[in-house]
Amino acid sequence: MTVRQVVCLVGGLGTRLGPLTRNMPKPLLEVGGRPFLDYLIDEAARFGLQRLLLLAGHSAGEVVRHYAGRVVGGLSIDVIVEQSPLGTAGALANAAAALDPVFFLTNGDSFFGFNWLALVPALERDDWTMHLALARGVGGGRYGRVETREDRVSRFLPKAESELPINAGIYLVRRRILDRIQSVPCSLENDVLPPLASEGQLLGLAAEGTFIDIGVPDDFARSQHAMPAFTRRPAAFLDRDGVINHDDNYVHRPEQIRWIDGAREAIRWLNDAGYYVFAVTNQAGVARGYYGEDDVKSLHGWMQGELQRAGAHIDCFEYCPYHPEGVVERYRRVSEMRKPGPGMILKLQKEWNVEMDGSFMIGDRDIDMQAAAAAGIAGHQFPGGNLLDFVRMRVPAKRRNPSSR
Repeated sequence: MTVRQVVCLVGGLGTRLGPLTRNMPKPLLEVGGRPFLDYLIDEAARFGLQRLLLLAGHSAGEVVRHYAGRVVGGLSIDVIVEQSPLGTAGALANAAAALDPVFFLTNGDSFFGFNWLALVPALERDDWTMHLALARGVGGGRYGRVETREDRVSRFLPKAESELPINAGIYLVRRRILDRIQSVPCSLENDVLPPLASEGQLLGLAAEGTFIDIGVPDDFARSQHAMPAFTRRPAAFLDRDGVINHDDNYVHRPEQIRWIDGAREAIRWLNDAGYYVFAVTNQAGVARGYYGEDDVKSLHGWMQGELQRAGAHIDCFEYCPYHPEGVVERYRRVSEMRKPGPGMILKLQKEWNVEMDGSFMIGDRDIDMQAAAAAGIAGHQFPGGNLLDFVRMRVPAKRRNPSSR
């Protein structure tokens, strides 16, 4: 099963921020020069999700005005407005007709720098209703704590200073959660999650990463520098044919894909370590008339679905369809986008705010190494074998965690 939908709770009052939220929903407050909610939207889009549903309450008109009908990176946005306060679980019940069988759920006023797709492999099992992301290493006594036994959430503990993780506000949810919402108003945190935990219906996955909750003035102030810092990170640029999948001569259909051993696991490892992960691939088959750009895009979409099942994703597939000896006139030309030129790498650097210090290229051919050198990043030539083993030996497991507490 592929997860395509994310639902975001943006209906809270935000009273602890005083006049800032009198006429503006808390998730729309400006952080680092843009609405805080934009950071969450960008995350959902880069994880390959396709539909975002915003559940609005307080000052819902502002949410509708800013976001209804927008498309961000392939993510289409809709808004459902509650006419009176329904609570976090009640907002879900109000949106019942629009919910997919499985969806991500996030709080609109907090952010956890975590690979959301790490929750997806658990869909192979049917013995849970919600899968929770848990943030480790968050200090202070402001947050309740979560106790786990193996991969199950066993209970929720009161607010206290503790080494136990906290509920990070990111969930993978089965639609049957609605059976637990019998009346409204209803709180997800107080009325739904504790009984599910006691019944063994909650999975929990703990990880470290930047955690921000803008609900109090101190953290709202901290978010002004922490969120822009989070978006700037090093990247892993991966050749496709010969690194991610075997180079079997102009691969352009799903049935032709043979994954390199450890490729999906290596991409997941890089996701979890906090790198942007990009595929940069020459696709001269387009210029030679063997297949079209739509075939390339369709194949990459299929690959993303397969990667999601492994808890992994490619942030962007960048490809070059040009070749100076192409038979299709519109693609017959020299291009800096074509490796060994650095064009694809430099384009992604600009569009994704990549920190080039610490970025690197993995390819199987000399032209990949030449492209890396021309872009000013390290190049690692993959000789074949297991890609995860290759990555682990050469790449630091660097987490982007500049401001977690």
